[in-house]
Amino acid sequence: MPQRALRDDFPRLRFGTVLSLFVCGALSLGHAGEWSKALHAEEPSKLTETAKTAVAVPAIDLSGLLKSDAPHSVDDLKWLEKAMQQVLPKLAAASVAVQVGSASGSGVIIDKEGHVLTAAHVVGEANKDVLFILPDGKLLKGKTLGANHDLDAGLMQITEQAEFPYLDMGDYEKVKAGTWCLSIGHPGGFQKGRSPVVRFGRVLSARKSLVSTDCTIMPGDSGGPLFDLEGKVIGIHSRIGGALTANIHVPISAYRDDWERLLKGEVWGRDADAGGPYLGVIGDTEAKDQAKLAQVNPNSPADRAGLKPGDVIVKMNEQEIASFDDLSAEVRKIRPGRQITLGVKRGEETLEIKVRIGSRPGG
Repeated sequence: MPQRALRDDFPRLRFGTVLSLFVCGALSLGHAGEWSKALHAEEPSKLTETAKTAVAVPAIDLSGLLKSDAPHSVDDLKWLEKAMQQVLPKLAAASVAVQVGSASGSGVIIDKEGHVLTAAHVVGEANKDVLFILPDGKLLKGKTLGANHDLDAGLMQITEQAEFPYLDMGDYEKVKAGTWCLSIGHPGGFQKGRSPVVRFGRVLSARKSLVSTDCTIMPGDSGGPLFDLEGKVIGIHSRIGGALTANIHVPISAYRDDWERLLKGEVWGRDADAGGPYLGVIGDTEAKDQAKLAQVNPNSPADRAGLKPGDVIVKMNEQEIASFDDLSAEVRKIRPGRQITLGVKRGEETLEIKVRIGSRPGG
């Protein structure tokens, strides 16, 4: 059953809402981790501010929370809800709807100069007119800048003189499988009277080429921000995965590494949007030196061909595969509809599996 997006005003979140967030995110409510220690710290009474960040986030010790696997009690959930009530309005304030021509998407403002991170397929080309819609309905004009279509990273800028909220970019090195995260966007475009829609979940896998989470994203969310629980932007929504609970985001490293090129308005790479080559697998982030599969998306080309979690891809056609990044790069070279042959290690067996590459679902 598809996850439901939260559509209530953030200050009105209730305990039942937080509980449903865990249920929707398919998270176990076991007795692991140190939630009590993290969440029963002194209740934050003021907001922290830095010179770089206009939108303040609550001062709360999340060290135990970030390491834990699940909440320990109902009280833990209530404290988590309280922390989310404080942080969400600040995150939502800098999360904007984006309109380029007749197309709509989402984005997030990340500095006082009005730079907006979004997806490359939302940007399209450099120097196009953009209309940004803040959550309160205020309209601001802007321009598209650069786009890396290989990774689906795009940059825009607000060009009007105005005051607006903005947020910090996070540290990619801190994003690991299991990291708690919040997804914000404007599915279906901006809707008057509706707050930006929020989903809560976990990172499934994280690598330089992409981040996968179980936070549902829908058409119109493309370009919206993915946050960690400290309120830092750790990714940008790229596209819907083969399953609603395995969606793809651009890692924040793509923006940090190519910032100067994006700022200059350079556009490069092939489009990563719907219709591109699609295999339908997620790599095991613990397997650094091999292309080991952590997940095979249901009804994907990989699933139909018989690939399974735990399989290690060692060859694609005649090309040796040494890592999951190698596999991703080789798949991007293949046109949808073409058949490939994978060399697969499954336990003690070595198999040859033929797969017909599909077309990437829309995002």
